[in-house]
Order: sequence, then structure tokens, then C-alpha cells
Amino acid sequence: MSQPRCSNSLTSSCALTVTHKELHNRLREERARRNLTQADLATMVGVSRKTINTVENGVFIPSTVLALRLARALGTSVEEIFQLPGKVP
Repeated sequence: MSQPRCSNSLTSSCALTVTHKELHNRLREERARRNLTQADLATMVGVSRKTINTVENGVFIPSTVLALRLARALGTSVEEIFQLPGKVP
């Protein structure tokens, strides 16, 4: 697992760096289960079809806001779409 990376030693806030290999992604399956195209889902959440494609392929890890929008559009939870290792069904 990646180590926390502190942006400033004077602050206590650190960001956890997660790579696409460390995040299991079920977006394609959830989208397909609802008979939505990438373009349909993109329109629903206000992003491009290419963004949906890159998330599905693990090239891009979505922001918290986008992950929440995707979950809401698909009528599920963020945890049903994205899981860390050990949480994969």
C-alpha cells in the first residue's frame, strides 16, 4: 500500500496516494447491468464519455465528487463500484 504523502511538514494533513492497481473498479459492470452506454452515464453525471471510459479501464481514479455522482446515477453506493484490496466481492 502507498505511504501517506505530506504536502507540508507544518500541517497535519496528508494525502494517501492510491494507484489504479490498488483500486478494484466495478463501474463497467454496474453501468451495463442498467443497460446504460458510456455516453448515457457521462451525460447523467456531467462528464465526457472518454472520462467514463478511462475510469472503467482503470486509467483514471475519479475524484470523490465524481465517485459520488456515479454512485447516485447508478442507484448504488460508492463502495459497490470502487473497492480497495481485501474488499473485492
